[in-house]
Amino acid sequence: MSHYVGRFAPSPTGPLHAGSLVAALASWLDARAHGGRWLVRIEDVDSSRCLPGLGEFILQQLGQCGLMPDQPPVYQSQRSGLYQQALQALVQRGLAYRCSCTRKQIEAVLAQHGTGKARHGELVYPGTCRSAPHSATIGAWRLRTDICITNRPLALIQKGGIATDSIVFPRHADLCTQALLGPTEWLDRRLGPQQQDVATVVGDFVLKRADGCFAYQLAVVVDDAAQGITDVVRGADLTDNTARQILLQRALGLPTPRYLHTPLVLGANGEKLSKQNGAAALDLQRPLAALNQAAQTLGLLPQADTLAEALAAWVTQWPSASPR
Repeated sequence: MSHYVGRFAPSPTGPLHAGSLVAALASWLDARAHGGRWLVRIEDVDSSRCLPGLGEFILQQLGQCGLMPDQPPVYQSQRSGLYQQALQALVQRGLAYRCSCTRKQIEAVLAQHGTGKARHGELVYPGTCRSAPHSATIGAWRLRTDICITNRPLALIQKGGIATDSIVFPRHADLCTQALLGPTEWLDRRLGPQQQDVATVVGDFVLKRADGCFAYQLAVVVDDAAQGITDVVRGADLTDNTARQILLQRALGLPTPRYLHTPLVLGANGEKLSKQNGAAALDLQRPLAALNQAAQTLGLLPQADTLAEALAAWVTQWPSASPR
């Protein structure tokens, strides 16, 4: 994996907890084991959910665990111009459109077709505004998922070690659109072959909300490309996002990184440990104890030496480790 560039991208909606430390450790180990660089990106694009100063606190937590990025961290809240550039490129190609539908209107349309909620309670957008993409002047922006987009490989995929501050999107001639042929497929480095038919399982998904906030899907795709990310190592709960991100990468003419989704830490109720269900912040009075717990989730042997020695030992174990 030459020119490896990995990243850890926490949202500053709460301190790191046991589950997020697993993802941080796994992404750091994967980068170090492959002789690559490891970056940290603070995903604070949704300012309504992020707490002031928490991004810096997360960086402090990572430092206490010996997980130091190779470049200064970037903040999504400072990159809205890049996201707007990407959205405009999609609009110009007819791949994104304005949608004025409210949640109640979407529910009503689905009810007329005998369809209720799906995908963990989310509504599959039925494409109501797609047929008249220029009629709405207010509302959210959505990506069309009724067409399949393929792009020629770009130089960026050979230059993954070079981070850029901007993205030059290819001209329309570089893109080939055709009727949707089926589900989006990819190979996860831990989970194996994966696929999802975004058009039927998700529908045309939001790129920019009606309140002007850019959606996670667009921001993460643009940032991964701008930073030259070659490998995304993150929790298995984000596997469901991968197909949408691959569609966006194709639509923008950007390379698709390799993906590895790590095991999740479960709470006492058997559900994923998360900030939403009250996961406790990491107790870092003994950082090695917290790291040993995370390492165990990843199938690594516990270490009793210093923090630096433990991390070095796990780097040597990582290529042959098989996260459960």
